Amino acid sequence: MVVMSGRAVNRATSARQLLLEREAVPAVEVVARLGGMQGQEPKHPYVGLWSRVDGFEEAELDRAVSGRDVVRATYLRGTLHLVTAADYLRFRVTLAPVLEAGLKVLGERAAGLEPDKVVAAAEKLLAKEPLTFTEVRDALQQQFPEVNERALGFCTRMMVPLVMHPADVRWSWTANSKFTPAEEWIGKKLHKTAEPGELVTRYLAAFGPATPADFQTWSGLQKAKPLFDQVELETFQDENGKTLYDVPDAPRPDADTPAPVRFLPEFDNVLLSHAKRERIIADEHKPAVFTKNLRVKATYTVDGFVAGLWTSDLKRGVATLTLTPFGKTLKKTQAELAREGSALLRFLEPNAKSYAVVTAG
Repeated sequence: MVVMSGRAVNRATSARQLLLEREAVPAVEVVARLGGMQGQEPKHPYVGLWSRVDGFEEAELDRAVSGRDVVRATYLRGTLHLVTAADYLRFRVTLAPVLEAGLKVLGERAAGLEPDKVVAAAEKLLAKEPLTFTEVRDALQQQFPEVNERALGFCTRMMVPLVMHPADVRWSWTANSKFTPAEEWIGKKLHKTAEPGELVTRYLAAFGPATPADFQTWSGLQKAKPLFDQVELETFQDENGKTLYDVPDAPRPDADTPAPVRFLPEFDNVLLSHAKRERIIADEHKPAVFTKNLRVKATYTVDGFVAGLWTSDLKRGVATLTLTPFGKTLKKTQAELAREGSALLRFLEPNAKSYAVVTAG
């Protein structure tokens, strides 16, 4: 069995994530190739696409959202994702067990909760008009006064196929967006049967080579090994002797392939889609990126691996990108970070009077 070094695995995943070279392809196609993009906050996928698509302009994604080709919805791992409408329809039933199992986190707050009744009531409410989750909870509380209002809202979020209703604002959604039935918004019905094998190949095409445990981390689906066994895959071995699976003919560049500096948004899926994340971030740096309150900070990569954090702000017309490196930075890399960082700032703050890239400390 062919052994892949850590760098070779990094380059394979980076190539599929469009982090070795930007590509001049439609944003909708990239969202599909990535298997969806984590979208806890609406800005993050825009930044993620900017780092991956040659000549990306936010107006392109705006059009895809308003044209209903891309939706923002509860999806992988029960979290908000930007995903193509086609993929949402295709895989929502496949992911339903993950979303339904999420109700277990309610614990004692689920006392008296009857999910089927709540789902029926929520579907009836949302069929009339888009609603925020505060409005959904308030309306459901009137019908189920003995049930915890948070449990009512969470049950609706996990079990009713909904998408977030976009608004005419930058990044396409407000902080308290309304939700609307997915089938009504997209204009098509959900795929009726689960397609876990297809989801496996889509995952590997975006994040492989990888293990069944990695797939479980990304999708939330459990007992993945039998799913891998049902699909025709190639196998490799990592440096620790673990078997890695991959789709045939997937890109696996040479380990010495150059990897340019790239800026990743908060919650980028490349940091969240493997059980062990050393292919993209060293274990020693994880505490600085993954916070105790479940945030995943914005990072930048050098030579394919996470090398520091970044933040941006705008004060008195000056847009500033602040870098927090995890170690020493070569002068050549500093210059590359400054060029890429300045371009990112112009994307984030196009109306700023001036731009600056600085290093913390």
